[in-house]
Amino acid sequence: MALEMKVPSPGESITEVEIAEWLVSDGDYVEKDQAIAEVDSDKATLELPAEASGIITLKAEEGDTVEVGQVVCIIDTDAAKPSGGDAPKADKKEEKKEEAPSKPAAPKEEEKKSYATGTPSPAAKKILDEKGMSSKDVKGSGRDGRVTKDDAIKATPSMGTPGTGSRGSERKKLSMLRRKVAERLVSAKNETAMLTTFNEVDMSPIFELRSQYKEQFKAKHGVGLGFMSFFTLAVVRALELYPDVNSMIDGDYKISYDFKDISIAVSGPKGLMVPVIRNAENLSFRGVEDEVKRLALRARDGQITVDEMTGGTFTISNGGVFGSMLSTPIINPPQSAILGMHNIVERPIVRDGGIVVAPIMYVALSYDHRIIDGRESVGFLVAIKEALENPVELLMNNDVKKALEL
Repeated sequence: MALEMKVPSPGESITEVEIAEWLVSDGDYVEKDQAIAEVDSDKATLELPAEASGIITLKAEEGDTVEVGQVVCIIDTDAAKPSGGDAPKADKKEEKKEEAPSKPAAPKEEEKKSYATGTPSPAAKKILDEKGMSSKDVKGSGRDGRVTKDDAIKATPSMGTPGTGSRGSERKKLSMLRRKVAERLVSAKNETAMLTTFNEVDMSPIFELRSQYKEQFKAKHGVGLGFMSFFTLAVVRALELYPDVNSMIDGDYKISYDFKDISIAVSGPKGLMVPVIRNAENLSFRGVEDEVKRLALRARDGQITVDEMTGGTFTISNGGVFGSMLSTPIINPPQSAILGMHNIVERPIVRDGGIVVAPIMYVALSYDHRIIDGRESVGFLVAIKEALENPVELLMNNDVKKALEL
């Protein structure tokens, strides 16, 4: 029986996918549920499992764009599984041409005493090789135009002369996911009135809390007490204070949400991915850390689904993990704002009238000025700063152990 395998729908509103990579070859025996291909949609990369066991015949090439429901391969379910693994492929018959009898070597001519024009002396050749130059680029001053050692020493490589290093290039088609990300980013720049406001945060209080409780937190909950839980809960609080930041524009209408679905930008093997923490307003520090770890692992392993990256009312992007000091993050449409975290560096600041050294993080809020005014944007970022610099009172209700469930 020949089973036609069709492209399943990876999610609502997706009508086509791209064959990113076949994990099997034409004519291979595949087992049911074995991953046979990776397919790219405009939101994620997913594995395509075999629907039955048998010999597979591929009907699409890598890089092909195929519609949902289109046949991409056929599995012959009546075919017997080869014993001892795949049957060895027939050896290619190499046509060997009879070697023609070798001709006797021509007698060596006596070495000419004169050199062809441009031929370098051994010393000159060594110097030119070290400079990455060819003797053709040097005008010889010796007999019959021979390049002398002095010519080689005086030679200067042209600015347009290629060096001796590799000058190769590669042309590779972007994945559908990367193309969609690029399209969305350009759209966000062109179709929104995007502005960015900045502030700085003294991370000392959070450093002290993590230093005091991170081992106890990890021992009890099996997950680390990172910075993301503090930032996520600070965002939830700020969104309560400034609900316009948790809104989106739809034509002539503003859509506001009473829930906080926080998108977390992470770098995956297939590029930027933005999984969503649902109803972050209902989560504790432990709940946020559990969810961040779960989503990050799924993104890293290529198991993230479209549903896990769909929605989101606000985004947090942490460029600090790559060493970024400051940036202007781009809004994740159709959202209206995104918070950028950066690296933490010890800097001199003024505290209580004196100069002290403290771990400082610059934070940035990019927002759509069509729906968010300056008062809301600046106030929102100040609220983030206040919560992070006073987490015990504003995020933990003055009860650290209860907030951390210790």
